[in-house]
Amino acid sequence: MTQTSASASRAISPADGPVAVTGASGYIGSWIVLDLVEQGYAVRSCVRDASRADKVDHLLALNDAGLRGRTTLHEGDIFDAGSYDAAFDGCSTVIHAGAAVGYNRETPQQVYDGCFTEVQHVLDSARKSGTLKRFVFTSSFAAVGHPRPEGYVFTEKDWCGDNVDGYRGAWTEANIPKNRDIAYAMAKARTEKMLYAAAEEDGSFDAMAILPLHVIGPLMCANHDQGWSWQNCIRYMLMGKPYKKSRGGRMLWNNVDVRDTARAHRLCAESTVAKNGSRYILSASDRSGELFTWELQARLKELFPSIAEVGGEEMADDKPAQKTYDSPRSYCLLAQQELGLDTYSIDETLKATGDSYFRLGLLPAS
Repeated sequence: MTQTSASASRAISPADGPVAVTGASGYIGSWIVLDLVEQGYAVRSCVRDASRADKVDHLLALNDAGLRGRTTLHEGDIFDAGSYDAAFDGCSTVIHAGAAVGYNRETPQQVYDGCFTEVQHVLDSARKSGTLKRFVFTSSFAAVGHPRPEGYVFTEKDWCGDNVDGYRGAWTEANIPKNRDIAYAMAKARTEKMLYAAAEEDGSFDAMAILPLHVIGPLMCANHDQGWSWQNCIRYMLMGKPYKKSRGGRMLWNNVDVRDTARAHRLCAESTVAKNGSRYILSASDRSGELFTWELQARLKELFPSIAEVGGEEMADDKPAQKTYDSPRSYCLLAQQELGLDTYSIDETLKATGDSYFRLGLLPAS
């Protein structure tokens, strides 16, 4: 059997058994669980602490929503070898969405270890299951982007370690414990390559990755309002506050809906086209989803006219105070072509983001 035909035979359906999702209580992880349950899967939702109602009640509520599938809670910790063994037993697919991204005050070294070093524990448990067909990893566009001229369009052929000279000496092992962004990018890229090599050597399962860029969209619970996350920045803009993650608020937002990001993970596991080593950028579907901060601010004003003031970047006479560097440009074309992903429009995504904040009481009623 050729590699292509072997990969096609590993495409899964609900009939192949449970699917395990790590980081299931997180923003992306929760939507992955919901999407799978909607499609009739038995989902093993893996969390660090199943007793945290603020983190898991929205997952348990899915079982009372009249959906085709069901989910159960299982505890596991990426830093604890063997802790996923029971949860992964008999699973056809493991979707590893759990990670340390730095929103909870992790050090750069903890981010690196949580995104690379300790992933071996997750893979070891997945291989012990004896039934593994697909291992889908939530990577990041950080594993793709590297210093390039303005307007350069990144694709899945790019890796963050390309063009090392453009980092001006910052792309070094010594900087891992000092620089969160380099630690995160190196970790995600190295994990992808480690997983692809392990699956190639094993020969019985495929490893593949989803690489999201600026993920926004509706929140399922208040805990998804993680400080400095992209959705959290949208909330503060809707509160009339300036965007502060970049100098002067200047940034090119390359947006993807959290629901599209989640759906892509399942489509990857079900695909007869995807194979070991397949990676899919999840970013804007076209240029309408790429907005400079001032454009994003204007769009939010249109979508939420009852809000008196929407924050954003520094402006002068209703124009941007300074020019924004035109990057990163990238599109989820491969996910659309190979996985059949049908995406939300940017207006649908922005409206759903704001509406969820109002619904959860995290924005004052206008």
